[in-house]
Amino acid sequence: MSDAFYPPIEPYRSGRLQVDDIHELYWEACGNPQGIPVIFLHGGPGAGIAPRSRCFFDPERYHIVLFDQRGSGQSTPLGECRNNTTQLLIADIERLRQLLAIDQWLVFGGSWGSTLALAYAQAHPARALGLVLRGIWLVSDEEIDWWLYGVRNFFPREWEAFAGHVPETERSDLLGAYSKRLQSDDPADYMLAARAWSRYEGSCLQLRPTPDVANSFGSDAVALGVGRLEAHYFRHRAFLTPGQLLQDVPRIAHLPCFIAHGRYDVICPVRYAHALVDAWPGAVLHVVADAGHSSYEPGIAAELIGATDRFARKGRFD
Repeated sequence: MSDAFYPPIEPYRSGRLQVDDIHELYWEACGNPQGIPVIFLHGGPGAGIAPRSRCFFDPERYHIVLFDQRGSGQSTPLGECRNNTTQLLIADIERLRQLLAIDQWLVFGGSWGSTLALAYAQAHPARALGLVLRGIWLVSDEEIDWWLYGVRNFFPREWEAFAGHVPETERSDLLGAYSKRLQSDDPADYMLAARAWSRYEGSCLQLRPTPDVANSFGSDAVALGVGRLEAHYFRHRAFLTPGQLLQDVPRIAHLPCFIAHGRYDVICPVRYAHALVDAWPGAVLHVVADAGHSSYEPGIAAELIGATDRFARKGRFD
């Protein structure tokens, strides 16, 4: 990890939250129970949290809450698409807030986590102290098409491996072809598709790709959640109306917001961070010159941790 990160810590409390007759969520709390509450929203959808997710925050100043979203990480069942929508995830965040008796919290999310952070804050603006975002994804058709086809301009061999998982006759609709396989009842079909989908993403995350990241995304524990849930949310445009996240910015425009985005992010191109700031002039955007998509790249990590430190000191990001 980058030297900017706070040292590893363990949760002081964790638990499981049954949210319906299908899904049970894993959650944990770290740091100072009397500190500034912050909710960490992981990416994917389906990627889950990791021990290093705790390390973006000063544990003396922050009450750090993390959870695995439906179908992700240690939540069960892994990769489950039934009863899995953005609106239900927002309701889950509210259940967790109420369980922990938190009135308001800072909302921290990257990639899909930035999407969910915006949607949550817009649905419950009175519960947000502010937002720290990374790798903006606004769920437009062009962003989805870019992920499926445009990334090959920068990672051609990785895209060939991804597209090569399905017959050439189906490659004009990669989302449909993958969705069919990911929702198969045969583990031999859905696991192969999930590994190919997830490894493609893991191979393209960083400005300087490393094999260990691609391999971790290709592992069964990550791939099933990422592959199934990303395709599920892509197919349904994240259960949001076109342009919703930009149109609803006025609901949260009074809140402080910090955005870090890698200049060479090929997963979520930086133009969408600029689109968000155009709609939200009060937001602070830092484009990291030597970074791709991953929050663990040194430049992005330093910006995110600098932002949480400033918020702890001043309650704002400027």
